[in-house]
Amino acid sequence: MKKNSPNIHYFVSMSCPESHLFEVTLNIDNWQEKTLDLKMPVWTPGSYLVREYSRHLQNFTAHLTDNNSNLIWEKKAKNHWLIDTLEQSQITIKYQIYANDLTVRTNHLDSTHGYFNGAALFFYIPNYENLPLKITINPPQSHWQISTSLPKIQSLENTFLADNFDTLVDSPFEIGTQKIYDFEVENKPHQWVIWGDGNIEIKKLIQDTEKIIKTEEKIFGNLPYDNYFFLLHLSASGFGGLEHKNCCVLNYPRFGFKKSEKYYRFLQLVAHEYFHLWNVKRIRPKALENFNYEQENYTTSLWFSEGTTSYYDMIIPLRAGIYNHKTFFELLSKDISQYLTIPGRNIQPLSESSFDAWIKLYRRDAYSNNCQISYYLKGQLVTLLLDLLIRKNSDNEKSFDDIMKSMWLKFGQKEIGFSPEQLKKEIELIANTNLTEFFQLYLDSTADLPFNEYFEPFGLKLEPQIDVNIPPYLGLNIQRKNGNEEITFVDANSPAGKVGIEAGDELLAIDGFRVNIDNLTDRLLDYQPNDTIKLSYFHQEELKTVEIKLATPQTSNYQVKMIDNPTKKQQEMLKKWLYVI
Repeated sequence: MKKNSPNIHYFVSMSCPESHLFEVTLNIDNWQEKTLDLKMPVWTPGSYLVREYSRHLQNFTAHLTDNNSNLIWEKKAKNHWLIDTLEQSQITIKYQIYANDLTVRTNHLDSTHGYFNGAALFFYIPNYENLPLKITINPPQSHWQISTSLPKIQSLENTFLADNFDTLVDSPFEIGTQKIYDFEVENKPHQWVIWGDGNIEIKKLIQDTEKIIKTEEKIFGNLPYDNYFFLLHLSASGFGGLEHKNCCVLNYPRFGFKKSEKYYRFLQLVAHEYFHLWNVKRIRPKALENFNYEQENYTTSLWFSEGTTSYYDMIIPLRAGIYNHKTFFELLSKDISQYLTIPGRNIQPLSESSFDAWIKLYRRDAYSNNCQISYYLKGQLVTLLLDLLIRKNSDNEKSFDDIMKSMWLKFGQKEIGFSPEQLKKEIELIANTNLTEFFQLYLDSTADLPFNEYFEPFGLKLEPQIDVNIPPYLGLNIQRKNGNEEITFVDANSPAGKVGIEAGDELLAIDGFRVNIDNLTDRLLDYQPNDTIKLSYFHQEELKTVEIKLATPQTSNYQVKMIDNPTKKQQEMLKKWLYVI
């Protein structure tokens, strides 16, 4: 820090947590300019949506620190405040942030805890983002604890130091009555920090977490932190995770840990966010090397940053011995089935899905499945194909793990952003083949993924599950809302879509007889493909009846399974893929 640089110190109070208002004070010493610019981020890294955090700010004031004289200020934009400092060096800013949104990427304050993300609470000063910042927390009660990855300043009570604004944004705070469970892995301290009550078995969770940590460390070769904690918010029905360099934040239903299926889903979330401490927090696209907090940061590489991470969150618990290959195949089959039943896969290329994350993935509506595909989902499946391709070409001597190691050594350790071309080159080097056509087909166009071609060397196949109880295809989904049968999705190219039925319409009857969510499938089973039905529904409170020609039944369930009589070579290839520890 330069000798004459400003000193920046934030104070965060919560005198009445029931009001959901954080009270923030910013003290700046040694300011040497006539004006002071303050800007609040519009998004936070790891969550690719402009969230307009400044909309929660209120009661902004600016004054001189020594005599409390008010300073003249002007709001220049939605997230930009300009203060006339009167050429004084000590400035104090005060404001409140409303915090009643319990997600991993926002803020939440109530009588039991305070949780905040730096991007959603603090200003940055343009051109001074690299200065260190102090943060002092004033809890409303003396027994409230403070959990954060920032180092504590021992000489100051409840005060922490961030090296720069990026570090502050990357270091969420949990303040309250959270339960803290310490454990050690590879001689490094770790914690589970848990807010809320539920049916979680902490001893088992710690054991499984240790397995995940050790399994992921083997891929990269080391743990690039001094300590790490997992922050878990147990909520009624929330779900989500957000990665940080030295911690992650998770939100999960409080009673979602007893059934194996739900517990495995949670451990996939843990494996996913933990994997991110390498992939995306340190190995990150060039567009995210230096964050621009004022606007979208566009990249076509989220298929790798998020999709590849999704592939590993499915395979890491298998390698760790948390679940077996049967469960792995069930999870893989479920994901492939989801991909193959989303019409939008034929509309939006994977690279575009990544680039348009800011306006599509996080802004879904009833039409979204018709026009888009998730870069998490398709990116995961593209990574699957690349992993199988590399293993096939190298006789299982290499895998996508080698891509991750290479990207870590060349980009992640030095935190140098990679370009799409550099990523492609690294994959081609490990795969020992030119992947231009692969990338054109499966990243830059909408060609269907050739699963069976890539499964065959491993003795696997993907099969649609034939069910005689699948009715002729109508092409809509319904949900009971307030006693009505509301249409929630219409496949744009389906029989229902072609006659103009829309999401939000209310389904009433088929051929004059009432239908509902409980009997729709049975009613459709009374018909054959190409039969014409009369469907009655309300559209904006207007009764309508249309004739619809039913289509061939659509398979919605696919399964990955062993082929009959696999060769010894195929069996060996499969075993090395699924049982590499």
